[in-house]
Formats: sequence, structure tokens, C-alpha cells
Amino acid sequence: QVQLVESGGGLVQAGDSLRLSCAASGRTSNNYVMGWFRRAPGKEREFVAGISWSGRRIDYADSVKGRFTISRDNAKNTAYLQMNSLKPEDTAVYYCAATGEILGRGPATYDYDYWGQGTQVTVSS
Repeated sequence: QVQLVESGGGLVQAGDSLRLSCAASGRTSNNYVMGWFRRAPGKEREFVAGISWSGRRIDYADSVKGRFTISRDNAKNTAYLQMNSLKPEDTAVYYCAATGEILGRGPATYDYDYWGQGTQVTVSS
């Protein structure tokens, strides 16, 4: 089992930045992929960004490319999502997710097994 705890959400204005963190604990000895998803009011959950264990493979949703950056620090068992140039349409609950890595698969292609409780991001216009 892997436990995930997100932090860093909040209320910001359009154009501002936020950095989300996701701390993993539990059975983190195996290589695992980490991802960020979001669910906006009235919409389905969507993939935002994902990163391989090594950090060499990263996927982004088209809607956040060029604005969001995912990273990780394996020594701290923590993943980050730097969100710049935020827009009102980025308003959502953001969830961190993790799953065991399969070499050759892109982070966007996994069915993630472990999920955090979510952190609210609200962007006002």
C-alpha cells in the first residue's frame, strides 16, 4: 500500500502560480509512477500530468502544456506540480496518484492504484 497526501492548494487570481506537493509513504521501495489528476465541478476526472520514476518520461494534458511542470524528488518520496499562468478553468480538486512502473509505458497510460484525498485549487477571474 502507498499513502499519498497532497498539499498546496488554495484560492488565487488568474495569472498567479501555485505549487502542489504530494508526499508518498508506505511501500515506496518499488519504482512507481506518479501522476496528477483533477476534477472540476460537473466534470469527469481528467489526467493533468505524470512522471516516471526516473523523471525522464513526462506526459502532460494539452490544456496545461507550457504552464504546468511536474517533478519529483525520490529521496523525499514527493512529487510536485508547479502551476503557472493559472486560469479560471483550472479550478478543480487536484488529486495525486501513484502506481507501479512498467518500463516503456508513458505516465498517461496507467490505471493508477493509489490516490490522495485531493486539494482544492480555485482560480478567480
